[in-house]
Amino acid sequence: MKYPVYERFYTWQGEGLHLGRAAYFVRLYGCPQACPWCDSAGTWHPAYRPAGVTVLDAGEIARTAAQDSPEGAIVVITGGEPILFDLEPLVNALHDLGRRVHLETSGIASLRGNLDWVTLSPKPFGQWPEPSVVARADEVKLIVHDPGDIAAGLATLDGLRSDAVVWLHPEWSRARERDAGVLNAITGAVKANPRLRAGYQMHKLYRADDLDIHSDKRIIPLGGDPRLGY
Repeated sequence: MKYPVYERFYTWQGEGLHLGRAAYFVRLYGCPQACPWCDSAGTWHPAYRPAGVTVLDAGEIARTAAQDSPEGAIVVITGGEPILFDLEPLVNALHDLGRRVHLETSGIASLRGNLDWVTLSPKPFGQWPEPSVVARADEVKLIVHDPGDIAAGLATLDGLRSDAVVWLHPEWSRARERDAGVLNAITGAVKANPRLRAGYQMHKLYRADDLDIHSDKRIIPLGGDPRLGY
């Protein structure tokens, strides 16, 4: 099994229950969801495709992770949409090196691989997550571009475990501009339903990912739309 790797870099996890943990990110190329505010539009948008995508097997990715990050750093497989690939060989290779493996996904296909942590980020305007992925999710990240996205995202979560945490994240263009409508909607939702938690992309405040020489430094607008900014 070979994987199209858009980028690999060492940073820390900027979101969710593992916020602040040292993390080696493996970002795979390709996604059919085409989120209009995607902050990784270079993985799918036709106007921002990279000049080339490195294709690596599981062993090559695992060895690079071990070389470029210390023991104890988690490995986060993200995208794009990584669930489209058979991740079992990659997860096994990373486990053989003693690494915990986390996945970030919209959940649109069946999970493959004995993952240590699954973060589900459903896209209610696109393809909904598979019920099996909802049931397996350890945490959920709902992206809130408009207040109505909260109810729409929650509607995709039938069968979610009672102990899975549900985060409400302001979409980055809204967070960056301190959009009162979105931020107040998140605050209101959390106060009304204490199971929900207000989240944020802390790594963007630190610009932590940019500090690694291997991260993509191209200036790509959110969703490929310059009107949303970067």
